[in-house]
Amino acid sequence: MDNVYTTAFKIVRKISDAGFIALFAGGAVRDQLLGRTPKDYDIATDALPDQIEALFPKTVAVGKAFGVIMVVEGGLEIEVATFRKDEGYQDGRRPDSVHFCGAEEDAKRRDFTINGMFCDPLTDQVIDYIGGRKDLHKKLIRAIGEPDRRFAEDHLRMLRAVRFAHTLGFTIDPSTRDAIKAHAQDLAKISAERIENEFSRILTESIRPGDALRELVDLGLMEHIIPEILPMIGQEQPPQFHPEGDVFEHTVLMLNLMKNPTRPLAYSVLLHDVGKPDTAFMGEDRIRFHGHEIKSANMAEEILRRLRLPIKEIKQIVITIAGHMRFKDVQMMNKSTLRKLMGAETFDMELELHRVDCEGSHRMLDNYHFLLKKAEEMDHEPVLPERWISGKDLCRIGVKPGPRIGELLQQAYDAQLEGRFSSRSELLNWLKKEL
Repeated sequence: MDNVYTTAFKIVRKISDAGFIALFAGGAVRDQLLGRTPKDYDIATDALPDQIEALFPKTVAVGKAFGVIMVVEGGLEIEVATFRKDEGYQDGRRPDSVHFCGAEEDAKRRDFTINGMFCDPLTDQVIDYIGGRKDLHKKLIRAIGEPDRRFAEDHLRMLRAVRFAHTLGFTIDPSTRDAIKAHAQDLAKISAERIENEFSRILTESIRPGDALRELVDLGLMEHIIPEILPMIGQEQPPQFHPEGDVFEHTVLMLNLMKNPTRPLAYSVLLHDVGKPDTAFMGEDRIRFHGHEIKSANMAEEILRRLRLPIKEIKQIVITIAGHMRFKDVQMMNKSTLRKLMGAETFDMELELHRVDCEGSHRMLDNYHFLLKKAEEMDHEPVLPERWISGKDLCRIGVKPGPRIGELLQQAYDAQLEGRFSSRSELLNWLKKEL
């Protein structure tokens, strides 16, 4: 049995044995009813925070003022929250005050019906005050009570509605959709970190992330997340290379073609052509986008810094986007250039971007299969071997410090990668003669 479940069950039993109500709440109940294994278990109870602290030897008062105590058992942290009713949300995130109440009132202050159910694990009884089971059966995301009020309380719930819909394969209830459209501008009041967390989960966890992106646009939310996406809509592309349509449709298709994407890959796909609208011009034969990959990389860096992604991931994404047009020439590259491309830290991500880029447009995968074959050939040797020649070696043979050293080092490494010399000494002798 799952260790998290076992630990949560023991905590429920201990609280119940002390004479209190203790129930699994929210997402864990939803996932169990859907036949999924919950990632974590939250417990709701009528015991007050002080009483929970007295029951367990190790606790953390993560949100005691809101009735939330973290119980630490067997190396795991399980959230235990007292049934509460929230009052006022001036900041669009946290309640101004709470008062403790019963289970039914607690259910009615939650976000969506599918997340508002309880379950008693001691009896397996599901307790549903808000029609959550019915909406699960209908595959419907519906706000509890008045949708306008739910989204005014916590603006991030609008993104959560989209995430739940697209990770579960559900649709959003019409009245809930209308309320999201009406409150979309409130998303601008949310911190970049909270927006990034939800949006990244939409990109990486959705069944079809491209469809989720389309819904974010339709609901008016995208302009408050990455407004630079919107000019991609309607930006024409040459049909011989992009029969699928405009830049936005191409990106939607690519996102849907991803397989278990990491966050860096998802953002690389999303933003790889974001610079096309700014670089578009009509050439003699067709519309062109000269330098769009560099423009897209620069825009991506600005966007991702705004969303507060880790610097290391931003760097990987920017490199991947800036180099994505190189892949059309791989079969013409000399051996050293090809080995450097394939030896890069970002190569696997760049290759996957290339795959979905092709499958989401002209569907020609000859370069992709060429690289797969090359990777197999190089499987038993280092793609980028250690350099035979160093700057110190060049200084010893009379090269003065300066730009010339860098040029010679690159020439030496290219010659090494191309296999023109069988040993370091041969290469060094060649350099001496060149000098």
